Amino acid sequence: MVNKIKGKMQKALPDLLKEYDMPAGLFPRDATNYEFNEETKKLTVYIPSACDVGYKDSSVLRFFTCVTGYLEKGKLSDIEGLKTKVLVWTKVTAIKTEGSKVHFTAGVKKTRSRDAYEVVRDGITIDKF
Repeated sequence: MVNKIKGKMQKALPDLLKEYDMPAGLFPRDATNYEFNEETKKLTVYIPSACDVGYKDSSVLRFFTCVTGYLEKGKLSDIEGLKTKVLVWTKVTAIKTEGSKVHFTAGVKKTRSRDAYEVVRDGITIDKF
């Protein structure tokens, strides 16, 4: 993969996430195309189709075909294109790591075990985001 902004080879998305202290399996397996601007820290991840991903702690994240946010050490903020199910589907606005925990801000703050997101998983295609 070539970074369109810098014109150089880029690392796999799970490797980029690990470099920023985020779980490698946060995005679905087929989210392999992304753009990351190292100066502004803006991350744009492209996913072939909107999908749900289930994790080993029984949580589910819903991904749109384009997810954007700002990636810093242990944090992905100002997220667009990502939802989680609390009682209803709620927009995720930030993800922050802290030790063995991953904190999701989605209207209300939700904390989950980090190890549930370390393995890259397949998404299940959905009709409506």
